[in-house]
Amino acid sequence: MQMDEFNALPEADAAQVVAVWASVPGWVDAVVAGRPYASRDALVAYAGELAEVWAPADLDAAIAHHPRIGARVTGAGAEAAASRSEQASMSSAGDEVTAAIAAGNAAYEERFGRVFLIRAAGRSPEEMLSELHRRLGNDDDHEAREATRQLAEIALLRLQTTIDETESIPEAE
Repeated sequence: MQMDEFNALPEADAAQVVAVWASVPGWVDAVVAGRPYASRDALVAYAGELAEVWAPADLDAAIAHHPRIGARVTGAGAEAAASRSEQASMSSAGDEVTAAIAAGNAAYEERFGRVFLIRAAGRSPEEMLSELHRRLGNDDDHEAREATRQLAEIALLRLQTTIDETESIPEAE
């Protein structure tokens, strides 16, 4: 999608696009209200600033929309398509790694009460497993902050894959 197309979307349609990046209601509203953006970089910067102040409640609001790492992603919507693409490396995972991630997911959910969230794009299954094991050692507050940072990484990556880099509003000379 071109930047000018995003800027011109009706508010409800723009909110649907942004909610795929991260379903954090206040963040979605603020990103949509911030239009028009001069460029994708301006949008990324603003969305990133807003994400820096996400709280555990924001994480909890968004986490319901993320599948478990290694789980088969179902659904036909934009969010499901994004998750399938991000977790594509899991298709090359061996049975041992897949089983270890499933066991780690269960341990994580029991320990922290939420789905393990990691930016899967660009990571191997082994790297995600290693991060899962490391993060199981975090205390609750540290893990909430780390999971929130991962959510922000996911959101900004999804934004960058949705919006074309072309500038839409000429810079003032």
